Amino acid sequence: MSKNKNEKMEQPAGQEVREEPQISETEALQKEVEELKAKVESDKDDYLRLRADFENFRRHASEERLKLISTASADLIKGMLPVLDDCERAIKMLAETQGEDSPSLEGIRMIYSKLLEYLKSKGLAPVEAKGQDFDTDRHEAVAQFPVEDEAMKGKVCEVAQTGYTLNGEMLRYAKVVVGI
Repeated sequence: MSKNKNEKMEQPAGQEVREEPQISETEALQKEVEELKAKVESDKDDYLRLRADFENFRRHASEERLKLISTASADLIKGMLPVLDDCERAIKMLAETQGEDSPSLEGIRMIYSKLLEYLKSKGLAPVEAKGQDFDTDRHEAVAQFPVEDEAMKGKVCEVAQTGYTLNGEMLRYAKVVVGI
């Protein structure tokens, strides 16, 4: 028997050597194992990405829900601002016409304070304006008025309409008269 690979080995009659198919069968199994490992890694990566996408979706949906609720409450509170303005005007007019001790004035003040306290509990805050420096981020100038005092130039002399913030964001600018 020769050990040269090019020569065939002699076998007894009826027996075949299957070494080459076994090597290719082993290689095929190894190749299949590698393919399955790659598929498992790919599926695992897809699963992790899908899970991350779902977590992002859930977080985004939660943020949208909170934004919708806050927007709805902002719209409701914004609709209540004219009522606050009317109460302020009524208080001013009743104080001028009926005096400070008027029962009507006391009733309007009670209603106004209850409404204002409720809205404050929801995050509403009035914008302080009178005597403050004019700030375009908080005030809207409706008029300019000449002032004699140099310290009042560029400052808010009078508030025509109160401005409000809701949870730190501007809801309505204060309409003011600015000294020049």
